[in-house]
Amino acid sequence: MTNQPTPANWLSIAALGLTWGGTFMVVAIALEGYGPFTVACARTSLGAVALLSLMVLMRRRLPGFTPRMVKYLIAIGVLNTALPFALLSWGQQFVPSAFAGISMAALPLFILPLAHVFTDEKLTTRNAVGVVLGFIGAIVLIGPGVLRIGSGMEPLGQLACIGAALSYAVSSIMTRRCPPIDPITMAALLLSVGTIALIPAMLLIEGVPTMGATRPTIAIIVLGLVPTAFAALIRVITIRSAGAVFMTLVNYQVPLWSVLFGVWLLNEVLPLRFFAALGLILLGLAISQWRGIRSLLFARSV
Repeated sequence: MTNQPTPANWLSIAALGLTWGGTFMVVAIALEGYGPFTVACARTSLGAVALLSLMVLMRRRLPGFTPRMVKYLIAIGVLNTALPFALLSWGQQFVPSAFAGISMAALPLFILPLAHVFTDEKLTTRNAVGVVLGFIGAIVLIGPGVLRIGSGMEPLGQLACIGAALSYAVSSIMTRRCPPIDPITMAALLLSVGTIALIPAMLLIEGVPTMGATRPTIAIIVLGLVPTAFAALIRVITIRSAGAVFMTLVNYQVPLWSVLFGVWLLNEVLPLRFFAALGLILLGLAISQWRGIRSLLFARSV
């Protein structure tokens, strides 16, 4: 049975929402001095080093590397780190950071229909209504840009960000079917797989990186240590203490912070449809996850 969330849990959720919501702004700053594959590779490698070091400090053991375990770790590592990090970094060259943040809000809405097909978690009518609203929001978010593919890079950047959300969703379904493994160990191994996948891509496309200006270099270090490594640790602690349903509250914060940071700190000018899309996606999330939210609020009030 899940424990009632404590004040520390609520602070953790707020910190995670702020951290992950600010990630897209930090990626935009890192891209000022480095190529997208260098940014993605640095993020995974720094995060992997940090979590592998944490494994040693916490005396976490490596799992038994059965053929099934290895297949899952490789597939999830690519789909949960290497591919989405590369797609987001590449896409953010051509779209506002707020676009990437809002597109990530659609992640749970991708997971629901995939879970319906590949797991025993079936869609209810309420879930389906939420998913439809969320997908309408995603269409509004992209707008008419997708019809201009071939006339510029912005539509491709938009599709890259949406593709990153879909990649996360597929990896989430695979994670549920993965053999049992310690969460910290799994996060460290997945980042290691992502690093191994991204290093050749970075060297082939962008070559050996050289030290850039101070601002983007600090941004890369922050990316690897804070939203990638440190946030993974906070996430595990919070889920163990307050449950996975409580963790879904982060989904509502990330796009809001990404929009605020993009507008206030990066001076991004966002079209009105971004805000309409944000409203539709958040409404879809609220409808699809209402049962969990209601039980959480009820537990809080008792």
